[in-house]
Amino acid sequence: MVISFLIFLLSGAALEQSKEVSSLPPHHTSKGFQNPYRPSERGFGGFLRWRLGLGPNEIPSIPPEQVSNDRPEVAQPAISLIKQPDSNHVQITWIGHSTFLIQTEGINILTDPIFSDYCGPNSLLKVKRVVPPGVPFEQLPSIHAVLISHNHYDHLDAPTVERLSKGVTYFVPLGIARWFEKKNIKNVIDLDWWQTSSLRGLKFHCVPIQHFSGRSPFARNETLWSGWVIESKLGKIFFAGDTGYSAVFKEIGDRFGPLQVSIIPVGAYRPRWFMSPVHVDPPEAIQILRDTGSNVAIAGHWGTFKLSDEPLGEPPVYLRKAMRENGIDEGQFIIMKFGETLRLCNEGVPNRVNLSTPRPEGGGLLEVHPEPCLSTPPSKGGPRAAERVND
Repeated sequence: MVISFLIFLLSGAALEQSKEVSSLPPHHTSKGFQNPYRPSERGFGGFLRWRLGLGPNEIPSIPPEQVSNDRPEVAQPAISLIKQPDSNHVQITWIGHSTFLIQTEGINILTDPIFSDYCGPNSLLKVKRVVPPGVPFEQLPSIHAVLISHNHYDHLDAPTVERLSKGVTYFVPLGIARWFEKKNIKNVIDLDWWQTSSLRGLKFHCVPIQHFSGRSPFARNETLWSGWVIESKLGKIFFAGDTGYSAVFKEIGDRFGPLQVSIIPVGAYRPRWFMSPVHVDPPEAIQILRDTGSNVAIAGHWGTFKLSDEPLGEPPVYLRKAMRENGIDEGQFIIMKFGETLRLCNEGVPNRVNLSTPRPEGGGLLEVHPEPCLSTPPSKGGPRAAERVND
């Protein structure tokens, strides 16, 4: 845990809010960027209070005895479906943390890809991965596009970027293109909030979130942070990256809703007095689901790296509790397994299409024959719970 705190510090733990006034857009400063929606005033002193246990006492939202599993479940990846997805449906596979493989209209997209066994600036200052990637790097399909939400080490991983094909197109928030240029990677499109670019018939919208940036204590908020809305003929997909809660999500919903599916972070939220400005907890994640008008949400940013105080297995337990308290059907906010693939029909109702067991003889995978997508919502108003489809 000590190393994880150091990584947080190196990533820019001092979340100071600029007070300057200028003619620049509200999220710009003369030296970089800031959150215009909600102050994130947590400096180095706050970081030390957290580490030394001097912050306010907080009662855990979930009693420790109710968190029995420190790791997410792991599914046998449906490699045949990943290699040859149905182009008539959106298909999403959770690889781990904020890394998802999104497949739509024949385009393969990775979000915040990290396949390394640790995140951090080097092998000494690192946070070790708890569970291997749900899909091995070697079994990925050809990747056409990569979305980067910000430059923290658990979201922008140099070893993974260096393994990806040079033909990949990267979509990044303002300022991060320089990092790629130093690696001689030129297929980079950097965008400001509310700007749009296109690739292979898809539109990629850079949208605001509530966060911060920095890969060292000396370069804080010099690059922008963002979420992404992918607009395709099959629907709109929102990747929220890593974020605290703010009113901006209502604006995203107003501009782009209804969204077919949103990938929303649910982990790294304790202690709240320190993490709240930059990391949502499960109740706030549910509010983002509502604000954005999303048919379905998928839980991300949990279970992969130990970055905060809550147990690794707490976020899904807390999310289910928050769903019950808010009258949200469990099929509307989906907790995936590592390596699991979710296929969405045009109505936004998901089918899970993974195998749970390997072929008895000879290794490999059984063929998967998914059932038709469900289309009937439950009485509560949300989509019907996802179904796992096995051979």
